[in-house]
Amino acid sequence: MTLTTNARLAGTAYLAYLVFGIGGMAIGTAGASAVSGVMTSFCALVLGVTLYAITREQDRDLAMIAMLCRVLEAVPGQGEIYFAVGNAIFCWLLLKARMIPAVLAMLGLVSSAALSLLVLLQTGGLLGGRMEWSSPVTWFVWLPVLVFELSFAFYLLSTAGSLASRGNGR
Repeated sequence: MTLTTNARLAGTAYLAYLVFGIGGMAIGTAGASAVSGVMTSFCALVLGVTLYAITREQDRDLAMIAMLCRVLEAVPGQGEIYFAVGNAIFCWLLLKARMIPAVLAMLGLVSSAALSLLVLLQTGGLLGGRMEWSSPVTWFVWLPVLVFELSFAFYLLSTAGSLASRGNGR
């Protein structure tokens, strides 16, 4: 696939990921949660592959690690840490390659790094254990990630053709 196709597919997958993730939490039934979980897992896989394709020319090894984090995120369980670390690595690669506006890449990098720290602290039991959506700390850290993901999704969809002229030039 071309860089443009991968960018458009990644933008679509980001939006679908958010719709299924938030929708599954909002509906709250067991059936909706199950369907939502499967769909977000597939979106995570698509994001891993497409973002790898977009960033691999910058650093193949880091892009592979980030893709594998997105794959592990798709497995039921504690995927939040893999999501956060993979997102941070992809943002670093996008920033380094100057493929997206620096402000957007920095928002993704800083918010994903903060989320990685929050998830580690919660996993270690230092902030109340497992992630609690009722906690203001959780929302304080997750909200910038959500803003990044929405902005990045629309950026990918609206400027996919120009990605080839930026960064690695493929």
